[in-house]
Amino acid sequence: MDRFFKLKQNGTTVRTEIIAGITTFMTMAYILAVNPDVLSAFKTGATGGDWTSIFLATAIAAGVMTIAMGLFVNFPVALAPGMGLNAYFATIILTSQGKFTFSMGLTAVFISGIIFIILTVTRIRQILLVAVPDGLKHAITVGIGLFIAMIGFKNSGILTVAVESGKDIKAHQFTDVLSFETVFHMGSLEDKSVILTIVGVLLISIFMVLRIRGAILFGILATTIIGYFMGMVNLGTLTSADTTWVPDLSKLRFGDFDFAGIMTTGIVSVIATFTFVELFDTFGTMVGTASRAGIMKNKEEGNKRVGKAMFVDAIGVSGGALVGTSTVTVFVESAAGVAEGGRTGLTAVTTGVCFLLALFLAPIAMLIPGSATAAALIVVGVLMVQSIREIDFQDFVIAIPAFLTIVLMPFTYNIANGISFGIVTYVVLAAAANLGGKSEKRYSIHWLMWVLAILVLARYIFIGSQG
Repeated sequence: MDRFFKLKQNGTTVRTEIIAGITTFMTMAYILAVNPDVLSAFKTGATGGDWTSIFLATAIAAGVMTIAMGLFVNFPVALAPGMGLNAYFATIILTSQGKFTFSMGLTAVFISGIIFIILTVTRIRQILLVAVPDGLKHAITVGIGLFIAMIGFKNSGILTVAVESGKDIKAHQFTDVLSFETVFHMGSLEDKSVILTIVGVLLISIFMVLRIRGAILFGILATTIIGYFMGMVNLGTLTSADTTWVPDLSKLRFGDFDFAGIMTTGIVSVIATFTFVELFDTFGTMVGTASRAGIMKNKEEGNKRVGKAMFVDAIGVSGGALVGTSTVTVFVESAAGVAEGGRTGLTAVTTGVCFLLALFLAPIAMLIPGSATAAALIVVGVLMVQSIREIDFQDFVIAIPAFLTIVLMPFTYNIANGISFGIVTYVVLAAAANLGGKSEKRYSIHWLMWVLAILVLARYIFIGSQG
C-alpha cells in the first residue's frame, strides 16, 4: 500500500489517510440526501425522477469516481453530483412545460461529459480557462449560490411565488406582470415546514460557527430529529414490510437516454451550460486542493497530476449520467480531508468506499424531510456567495457584467441567462473601454470570448429567450 500510494514520499500514513477520507465523506455526505431531493423535486416526482433511483445513482457515481480518482491519479479529491447543476437540471425540466424530460436531461449531461473529455484531451479546456476573466468566473459561482439559496427558500415555503393579476392566467404559460404587481412573498411563519427550515438553517449555522466537521450533515440530522417531534418524520417506515435495506439496483435508470428527444428547442443552450459551469467549477477546486496538499510544490509534476485528475473528472460527468444522476464534479469539501493530513489517493479511496457503503442507508436518508435539505441548500448558497469578495466592483467593465451574471441567475431562474449576459456585456464594455481610450488600462478580450458572445446572441435571436 505504501508503494502504490507513495505514502512515505508524501509524508503521510495509512491511519492519517483513512481519517482524512472519513472526514471528507462526513463533510459532503449531505449530498446523499440533498441531490435526490433536488432532482425529484423534493420527493414529489414532478421532474420524472424517482427519489430512490437518484439516491442509488448518487452513491454509486460518487463512490466509483472518487475511488477512480484515488487509484488512477493518487489524488486526495472526492467527486459527487454537484450543487447548482443539479438544481439547473431540475429547473429546466420543471419550466419546460413538459417538453424536456428527465431522460433528456440525463442525455444532455452525458453529451456535455463527452464534450468535456474532448476539451480535456485536446487541451482546449486550458484555453477556455484563460479566455474568461476571473471576475466573471467568480460571478458565476456567486450567481449559482443565490440560485441554490432561492430553491431552498422556495421549496421550504419561506419564499412563496404568486401573481396578483386581474386577468385569468392560463396553465403552462409564462405570464408577464405589471410593474406594480408582486411576485415574491414571505411565506407563513405558522407553517411547520417553514419553522423547521428556519430551525435547520440556525442549527447548521451554529455548527459551522463552532467549526464542527460535517456541520451541514449534522445539521440535517439534527433538523430531522426535531422534525420527528413535530410530527413531520415517520419512523414507522423503517420497520415497514415494504422497506428494504439491501439496495435494489434494478431501480437504477442505467443508460436511460433519449437521443431522439433532445433535438428540441434549447438543448444546445442546456448542454453548453452544463459544460461551461462544470469547466470553471472544477478547475478552481482542483488547483486549490492540490496547492493545499502540497502537490503543486513541484509545478511540473503537479500540473501533470491535475491534468490526469481533470480527465477522471470529465469521465465522471458522463459516468454519472449513465447511472442516472446530474453532473458529477470534484467537491470543494475535499479540502477538509486535506486539512486533516490527506495527501494521497488513499484518502479518496476511503471516501469512495464510504459512499458505496451508504447504499445500504437509503431508508434512513428517505426519512429526512424536505425542510432539512432546504436548510442545507440555503447554507450552501452562503458558502458559494463568499466568492463575491474576489470581484473588483470599482472597475465597471468587470462590475456590470459580474452583477448581471449574479442577479439574472436567481431572478430569471436560469443559470444560462446569467452566464450569457455576463459574457456579452463584458465583451461590449471591454471593447468600448479599449476603443474610447479614456481607460487607464487596456482590457484583454480573448478571441474565444468573441466567439462565445456571438454564439450567445445567435441563441437568443434564433432560439428565443422566454423561460
